[in-house]
Amino acid sequence: MWDDAFPSFLIGLREGLEGGLIVSILVATLVRAGAKSRLPQVWTGVLAAIALAMSFGAVLTFTAASLSATAQEAFGGALSVVAVAFVTAMVFWMRRSARSLSGEIKEKVTGALGMGAGVLILTSFLAVGREGLETALFLWTTARAAGESVGPLTGAGIGLVLAAGLCWGLYRRVLKINLTKFFTATGAVLIVIAAGVLGYGLRDLQEGGALPGKAAYAVDLGGSVDAGAWYSTLVQGVLNLTPTMTWLQVIGYAGYLAVVMTLFVRGVRTTKPAPAAPPRATTSEAGTPAASRTRASSRTRPAWVVPVAVVAVPAVVAGLVVALGRPKPAGARTVAVSETECGKGFTAPRPGRQTFQMRNTGSKTSEVYLIDPATNAVYGEIEGLAPGTTRDLVATVAGGSYAWRCVPTGGTAVTSRAVRVGGGAGATAVVPVSEQDLATPLEEYQRYVERGLATLVAQTGRLNADIQGGDLTAARTDWLTAHRTYSSLGAAYGTFEDFDRKINGRPDGLPGGVDDRGFTGFHRIEYGLWHGQSADRLEAPAQQLAADAAGLLKAFPTQAFDPGDLPLRAHEILENTLQFELTGQADQGSGTELATADANLAGTQELLTVLEPLLTSRAPHLLPAVDAGTARLRGLLDAAHHGNAWTPVNRLDALTRARLDGATGQLLEDLAPVPDLLEIRKSA
Repeated sequence: MWDDAFPSFLIGLREGLEGGLIVSILVATLVRAGAKSRLPQVWTGVLAAIALAMSFGAVLTFTAASLSATAQEAFGGALSVVAVAFVTAMVFWMRRSARSLSGEIKEKVTGALGMGAGVLILTSFLAVGREGLETALFLWTTARAAGESVGPLTGAGIGLVLAAGLCWGLYRRVLKINLTKFFTATGAVLIVIAAGVLGYGLRDLQEGGALPGKAAYAVDLGGSVDAGAWYSTLVQGVLNLTPTMTWLQVIGYAGYLAVVMTLFVRGVRTTKPAPAAPPRATTSEAGTPAASRTRASSRTRPAWVVPVAVVAVPAVVAGLVVALGRPKPAGARTVAVSETECGKGFTAPRPGRQTFQMRNTGSKTSEVYLIDPATNAVYGEIEGLAPGTTRDLVATVAGGSYAWRCVPTGGTAVTSRAVRVGGGAGATAVVPVSEQDLATPLEEYQRYVERGLATLVAQTGRLNADIQGGDLTAARTDWLTAHRTYSSLGAAYGTFEDFDRKINGRPDGLPGGVDDRGFTGFHRIEYGLWHGQSADRLEAPAQQLAADAAGLLKAFPTQAFDPGDLPLRAHEILENTLQFELTGQADQGSGTELATADANLAGTQELLTVLEPLLTSRAPHLLPAVDAGTARLRGLLDAAHHGNAWTPVNRLDALTRARLDGATGQLLEDLAPVPDLLEIRKSA
């Protein structure tokens, strides 16, 4: 929090001192002119300026909250750029005007004394209002960059209180401050801070789609710099420098800093002391009649009317802008999450498809789930919601109970209060799966793989014997048998580590292609068997394949098998089939791509068998659809199988090939929900 407070403290101190000096000069001028009775008019103008600034901040906050996530990024980025422009102009103006500020204000007050109360109110309002609007805009952008408002508001509050104390001391003549040096020093620091705000704003515009290059990173230290460390947090909070920055951010930051700081420093060196202003006549003779007119006019209306009006009017206007002017996406609502609060701002939604804008206001990345608190079933989720970011979660809401569950990284799960939505059932929720739920299917599948590997060792041994004996005809038959066995173990490929590359690697990407020494395993032997290579040339690859299969069988029990891989593989096996086997890319001459596809389908069925209990309880209609799709695809594959021969993919007619692709694609769609249904969730 405190790392985000310094920029706001500085802007609060500087703007507060600037506005406070103006008020002090106004008050001192009136007092010396003998017009103390007109001081309420000054305070009324000041109060109006404060009300306008607060109303402006409210409009920014509530208008942005109603936008979509993308629009919020673009809106915030644009205002960040505007804030930088205001701060830059303010820095240069104050550096130039610090010496003559007192004389200018006294001149304006002297002119206002001879006119009505409204002119004096307007004078004080305009003198302070600019600083108030600049402060509100800068605070809003820094709070948005920080992802929380407590630190920036606290820093600004301390700065304003300190500024008020300094102004009182200057007014009472108990303090002496070289204002030129003060505004020069703080101006230089503010230029550095503004450069960071500009970089953050440009990144927001990229995220919002208003500027290109959001994936073109000039700096990416995310893997070597701990973003949560105190030094990273301090640098990011004060300077808005992050471990990962795009080229546009870096160019904007460096360019702004180089140009503006150079101009600022040159201006400091060339600025000469302003000539002393000639003495002015006192205005006491104008004070008395003005005071008497004020007393006379005050009798016509209650004293509280004007102060109340100047506060109420900006508030009412801001309320109307927020209520009528801001866009309202259908069903969109903003819900805040953090390490201590989850679902802040969540109220009972309407039935139907809803968009929830999830805003992480904490300091840790969090998993966010919309759940049924009675069963822990998940209606929707967002993974890895980073601090200070907003993302949409879309869910269909029907009759039932709803709550938010937030699981911060390294923290304890927090659940919001539950709300009840009326109406009939209809929303689909997924009962979360834990590692324990997948323990039994994993054990069953591991036993299946171990049996398959034992069979594979025997089959590769026969293949090796065929080649050692020079019987290449038998080798072709035994090669296909062994390769189909290995292909049916597809869900375990990720566990096989380097063995899979040795046993089933393709020549794609190897410097020497099919002649590369790193080309080994089934496809190396396939290439030799179907491209006329002699048994002598294939002896070494066959021996290595048999040795690698035996090594895999021995190593498999000790290899880590992530239970979360099982649901993923149900979909990925056939994805690879569609990409490689059914396009012919994997073929090295045997023309047996469809035999491999058939083995992949068998491996998928085996995997679904062990997952069946979990799938049936969560999606009872899924497996029947998958079974129908599997039967259709198997029928098409069987039609291409004639005894021991398989029709090569490149010899299929266009209609049959289209049917195979279509059946595989449909089965992939049927299997697509499996990873989400059986994903291991922290909400469990």
